[in-house]
Amino acid sequence: MSSEPFHGVAYERLPCEDVDAAFEGSLDAVNHEFPDRQLVERRLVHKLDMRMSILVVIYTINYIDRSNVAAARLRGFEDDLHLEGQQFNTILSILYIGYTLMQVPSNMYLNKVGRPSIYLPACMVIWGLITVLMGTMKGFIGAACIRFSLGFVEAAFYPGALLILSKWYKPRELGQRTAILSCGIMISNAFGSLIASAILDRMDGVMGQAAWRWLFYIEGLMTVVVAICAMFILPDFPDTSARWLTAEEHALARMRMKEDVVGGNEDMDDFKGGKSGLKQALSDWKVWWLALAMTSLKLCLSFGTFFPTISATLGYNSTVSLLLCVPPWLFATYAAFEMSRRSDRAGERFGHITISLIVGILGFLMAMSTMNTAVRYISMFLMAQMNTGFIIFTAWVSNSTSGPSKSSKQAVALAFINAFSTLGNVVGSYVWQKAWGPSYWISCAICIGTGVLFMVMSWIFRRYLMQLNQEIAAKVETGRSNGFRYLL
Repeated sequence: MSSEPFHGVAYERLPCEDVDAAFEGSLDAVNHEFPDRQLVERRLVHKLDMRMSILVVIYTINYIDRSNVAAARLRGFEDDLHLEGQQFNTILSILYIGYTLMQVPSNMYLNKVGRPSIYLPACMVIWGLITVLMGTMKGFIGAACIRFSLGFVEAAFYPGALLILSKWYKPRELGQRTAILSCGIMISNAFGSLIASAILDRMDGVMGQAAWRWLFYIEGLMTVVVAICAMFILPDFPDTSARWLTAEEHALARMRMKEDVVGGNEDMDDFKGGKSGLKQALSDWKVWWLALAMTSLKLCLSFGTFFPTISATLGYNSTVSLLLCVPPWLFATYAAFEMSRRSDRAGERFGHITISLIVGILGFLMAMSTMNTAVRYISMFLMAQMNTGFIIFTAWVSNSTSGPSKSSKQAVALAFINAFSTLGNVVGSYVWQKAWGPSYWISCAICIGTGVLFMVMSWIFRRYLMQLNQEIAAKVETGRSNGFRYLL
């Protein structure tokens, strides 16, 4: 048994048999010392929430670094790099090529080493430095290479963050935590626009540099600073020891995850048969179905990257256009948090997702029907809140792909689904073309079609989970299942 100290946390990776023995002994202590489990559990979840909050900050930074090129476009980015035709869209989309390639290997490695407190911040430092390099771009080839590299490194964060959450939280806790994490998207769209507006408005010509170059310099360095802080806050996985938890809380954390094992299904047979996490994930049709559904959803949400462009169709200057992006995303953040909380309490996913998508489709229809400034601005609020559906669906994916003892299958499945669905981002980079503006009627129609397809696929998946729950209920009566239920 080996132990090494790291930023106040004693990290311990135990042999499998020692882990089980230590767990059983600690579990006895929990039951003996704390017959009121709720008291220990509340303390544990509170401590977890405090540490996991850094993930929201990181995700906000992650998305700002990914999407700041859209803000730069409003202040001479295309002209200075002499971009023509679809080259700007290619610069947007090529990030997702690197992003797709790296997600599964990254999550497999993270699940193996169990050190997100080191691995994720290290990746963050690298992508922060790459963001700084974006400020030095001179032409299309250089911009494309840097954006590809940025996506390659950024790929570690989101599936890794989902894996951390799924290792610590139970299904009925996961929706709201995933919502809080994913609110980083909307916070970045809101405050990213504020930051971009301030930098682009004040830094033009400083030290002979264009304002859009300062945008990348400043935001890249900000990323590095946050990464250094994250090393001292992020937790590792529950099967490692941590001084920020008492022995009782740590034992309870591990017990909660053992309780959250899917019982009596094909996952356990694969686990006992020795299948690797990669084989388990890729041989499960549910993983492919969810990947296709999320691809359709991300294509539907492609407007997020082009939100400053959509705002510019209202007829205001670049500074005002960026500021007008803030209120819709603040509204979307509130909607996501509230709907996810209700989804967790009700133990229901599909209905809450569908409501969000229908409201968003209404927004697209409003934008297609008129060029009236007020109506189009209201439509932006309705579009923005569609991210609520994405957030709840992400929690649904985590709930529906867990394998035995939170095995490596889930690590691969989460990464694969997110990586595959990035194809929706790639295609979405070409959906909002300048030639289709200012009404963007074709773009809205594409988003409506993919949104409807996603809802149909989600309904079919829900029907399948209902059937599985009926089979599990039958096995509970014969003692062949632990009573796990898929959330619908």
